Amino acid sequence: MIEGIQLKVCGLTSREDAEAAVRIGADWIGFNLYPASPRFLPLSRYRELAPTLPAGSRVAVMVEPDDAALMAALDAGFDRMQIHFRHDLPVEKVTGWSRQVGEERLWLAPKLPPTADVPADLLPLARHFLMDTFHAEGFGGSGRTGDWAKFARHQQSHPEKTWILAGGLSPENIADALTRSGARFVDVNSGVEVSPGIKDHARLKLLAEAIQQRNPATP
Repeated sequence: MIEGIQLKVCGLTSREDAEAAVRIGADWIGFNLYPASPRFLPLSRYRELAPTLPAGSRVAVMVEPDDAALMAALDAGFDRMQIHFRHDLPVEKVTGWSRQVGEERLWLAPKLPPTADVPADLLPLARHFLMDTFHAEGFGGSGRTGDWAKFARHQQSHPEKTWILAGGLSPENIADALTRSGARFVDVNSGVEVSPGIKDHARLKLLAEAIQQRNPATP
């Protein structure tokens, strides 16, 4: 945690980058198991890395997994499951994930069109909700910033949940994002990369410094 802000660094593909993320204060390290992602890490490769990674902080990032894929990720030792999905997916499907993973370990990331809010019937199924930038072509990783006011509204309306802000966050805009969204938990990815899946250790340090030096009173 950095100055009261929880941080997840996502899209990791190497031990060195995971260690760099932890050194600058990341609470969580994310590994993308979605094959269509440019940051895809095969589960077999993750299993090779797992013994060198800090326990209690490892997040599997998946897109609408079936039961077998979700069970394989659980068996691989991930601590949390972050699942991206279409916001209008039948709630029964999401309920199944919640039962399989458990409400405490499940992070839900519905893909929300600009005019859509998190559906009310999803709220009882998880403690953590991640809000990423909407783009029609895929699930996250666009590098574009999202609707920070919308995030703030959700966090204010449902303070009993933990809300995670994602989407285009970088050393250059993190202070503004924290001020305008009120986020206390952020997820960074492309904004601290050299190329997809390869982190820039200098930019990770700059991100931590920007969080430390931010002025909450800045409008």
